[in-house]
Amino acid sequence: MNRYQILLRKIGWALFTILFVIILNFFLFRILPGDPARAGVRDPRLKKESIEILRVRFGLDKPIINCFESLNPIKVGSCDVNPLDTQFFIYVRNLLQGELGFSYHTNRPVGELLSERLWNTVLLIGAGQILAIIIGVIFGIVAAWKARTSIDRVAVISSLVAWSLPTFWLGIILLFWGSQNGFPLAGKTTPGMSSMPLLQQWGDLAVHMFLPTLTYTIIYMAEYTLIMRSSLMDVLSEDYILTAKAKGLSNFQILKDHALKNAMLPLVTVIAINLGFTVAGVVQIETVFSWPGLGSAIFEAVNRRDFPVLQGAFLLIAVAVIFANFLADLTYTYLDPRVQTE
Repeated sequence: MNRYQILLRKIGWALFTILFVIILNFFLFRILPGDPARAGVRDPRLKKESIEILRVRFGLDKPIINCFESLNPIKVGSCDVNPLDTQFFIYVRNLLQGELGFSYHTNRPVGELLSERLWNTVLLIGAGQILAIIIGVIFGIVAAWKARTSIDRVAVISSLVAWSLPTFWLGIILLFWGSQNGFPLAGKTTPGMSSMPLLQQWGDLAVHMFLPTLTYTIIYMAEYTLIMRSSLMDVLSEDYILTAKAKGLSNFQILKDHALKNAMLPLVTVIAINLGFTVAGVVQIETVFSWPGLGSAIFEAVNRRDFPVLQGAFLLIAVAVIFANFLADLTYTYLDPRVQTE
């Protein structure tokens, strides 16, 4: 099987998985007990007529899918309707047009609301992941090369301790430390900074990012260090490494040309999974540091029972996980030629 066939097969499976996620994501929030319109606007003084207006406004007066009204806790309409005029097909149609519905709380388009928060999360994740990968890989290589020495023991113990720390607890500790050292404790920028020179705005953003990025980096750096160390130690015990040493190759050549590519395979998988799941995993970090990202938007939507926002966020996270795994599969075919002959 050549690379193009592998690529087409993986694209097909990714598209099939996204289709399954779309269907699951639609029904997930419609089998919950209660009336979504009343849940989204929790005001006991709300009259029945007002609730009906809200239900019509958000399309909740239509059947979920033709004649399957039992899935909806509120009986609506008649089964004798056009299948294209049901909630499911309207949802799919809007999704194909890039529309994710409207927020119950703000009455704004969900896509617009999430896009504002997403880039803040991508900025935080990007900086944290790059630092965690670089530092974790370097520490893992040094620990593996100096195996069973004091350097290795310090690297392993410190990584185990850092990896086992609860994210929110580490964030609170760093928040307390930052409060004693003049770091901003909340938000993305200082109010009024938008009128300042661009270089000063970037500096202000970097200062606000420091604590949440440091929290993120410590947690994932420890994981990457342990995985890289374990994987590289396995590779260094192989016979072809002994042969490379017998040929008189330098340690750097052995690592670069013979060991690192094979040792990177498990790490690529973990990085790809983390890139997808940390879009949701930064909920704790963004909540602790009041960072205006996707994680804090999910937290706020849960508290407000804003189902359209949650539905859009979950779909976005699922697509991110699928795309990250797709990239990992492609990277595998580059790092390991044996994948092409499976």
